[in-house]
Amino acid sequence: MLKLLGMKYKQIDLSRLKTYSIKDRSSKVSAEKSAIVHKKDNSFKEFIEGLPDFLAAHDLKAVVQSIIKAYKNKRPVILGMGAHPIKVGLSPLIIDLMQRGVLTSIATNGACIIHDFEISYIGQTSEDVAKELCTGTFGMAKETGQMLNNAIKNGIKNNDGIGRSIGEFIESSDFAFKDRSIFRTAYILNIPATVHVAIGADIIHMHPQADGASIGEGSLKDFRLFTSVVADLEGGVYINLGSAVILPEVFLKALTIARNLGNKVEEFTTVNMDFIQHYRPRENVLKRPTMIKGQCFALTGHHEIMFPLLCAMIIEELG
Repeated sequence: MLKLLGMKYKQIDLSRLKTYSIKDRSSKVSAEKSAIVHKKDNSFKEFIEGLPDFLAAHDLKAVVQSIIKAYKNKRPVILGMGAHPIKVGLSPLIIDLMQRGVLTSIATNGACIIHDFEISYIGQTSEDVAKELCTGTFGMAKETGQMLNNAIKNGIKNNDGIGRSIGEFIESSDFAFKDRSIFRTAYILNIPATVHVAIGADIIHMHPQADGASIGEGSLKDFRLFTSVVADLEGGVYINLGSAVILPEVFLKALTIARNLGNKVEEFTTVNMDFIQHYRPRENVLKRPTMIKGQCFALTGHHEIMFPLLCAMIIEELG
């Protein structure tokens, strides 16, 4: 028969446990930082002040203050973005911040010029991809392919990058909704608007008017212009709005060149705004660029809610 062994462990004796008064403890949560109940007739400013001072609410307020500080100190506030913000109707808010002098530079992926153009041209954009793909008509809008490709080619003749080429083209047009164009606004205000293209990723590359030499040269010009902007980012803010791959990669390379050429780009703020926090924005926008100094914030939420909230808070601070 097996010999039963005695239990090695017994319930631990807590009688000698060391404790202290909660009054002497440092705590992360206090009643003073709790939310204030919103009242029906409260102003938006009172709503902001009533937000709890914790986690994302605290970070959102900190981002606003960083932008306001950069604005007052005449430092850059750069918006890097994918096309989704345009598709959910944020162009008027972006244009407004550009006109106020808050946003000093725009950097986008290739899809942005497509949706910006279509909104300007007919006041609507964004086809049903699944439906059109089944019939082989996805991306085959004639005007989009012809006009944008021709604008890029004409811009290269003037030694312009893609962003400025599209802005000038829309400004010179008689489009009914051209006041909704981010690129046209940048052209009028003479601020950098750069487009960073992945060949084959945009519908206009499927059209016969697409010229690889012009697209490549235009995007390279824009990359070098964007790098010049990043080289001046000390004391400024870089916002990545909804670009999971292209802009985070472009930003990292631009920052590398800026520092390699001897520019001091160390103390600045980076922000990633998206409904999912992806790997590249986390590493290439938030963590790696601010390792020396600076600060970074991840704001998670839908663009059509979070960005209007951010814009409204900035406007309240501007007075």
